[in-house]
Amino acid sequence: MSSSCKVIAISNQKGGVGKTTTTCNLAAGLKEKGYRVLAVDLDPQGNLGFSIGADLDIDIRATIYDVLKSSIPARLAIQKTGTVDVIISNILLSSIELEFTGTGREYLLKEALQSVLEYYDYVLLDTPPNLGILTINAFTAADSIVIPMVSDIFSLQGIAQLSETVERVKKSCNSHLSVAGILLTSFNPRTHLAREIRGTAELISRDLNLSLFDSSIRRSVLVSEAQSLQINLLNYAPKNNAAKDYRQFTDELLSRI
Repeated sequence: MSSSCKVIAISNQKGGVGKTTTTCNLAAGLKEKGYRVLAVDLDPQGNLGFSIGADLDIDIRATIYDVLKSSIPARLAIQKTGTVDVIISNILLSSIELEFTGTGREYLLKEALQSVLEYYDYVLLDTPPNLGILTINAFTAADSIVIPMVSDIFSLQGIAQLSETVERVKKSCNSHLSVAGILLTSFNPRTHLAREIRGTAELISRDLNLSLFDSSIRRSVLVSEAQSLQINLLNYAPKNNAAKDYRQFTDELLSRI
């Protein structure tokens, strides 16, 4: 793996926690700082490509599914967009569990990305809401993991399971993998519940030897508005609280990795 390029997986097996939003706006935050960034959509729902403003016509555009099948090299699947470079996904990717059953299937993504790492400073991997083979591939290819989590009690329950998967991957496929931290999203610092959740998250993260980012992302209706318009939030509403939070998070993440 290229020593200069850092690969970061954004992961949580729970859906609706802000993985795609975080991937998109972290990519924008890193790009603002002058870094070369590639975002890779590993979720068959394909929301990252849409949010970043990519062309999703799979009749003319290659996807990460084509890359993992070795039908096409990664560099030919990369699209340049107004935000960052991206490799899109689509629903065909959901068949990967059944299609790839041989030994070494955990390394498909790592091997596929090898040839493009030298062109980027950061590669961000948006993972699906489960701990299946696509997420295992992301963890095997990654240097570090960011775990977005909404401020509710159900989100806390899955963190232990995610942590077990990380430990398993570290033992079997990627001993250098680390968790950069847990990021609270859709956070409302004014509510008693949110403050309570933050306290519980701190306790759980200490128990599991994980860390919680000091930054948290405030809830804002402009987040989904920007996504529907296929513009990253930092460009769409740079003075918005959530945009400020994502910039602060980008700085904190850089200081950690």
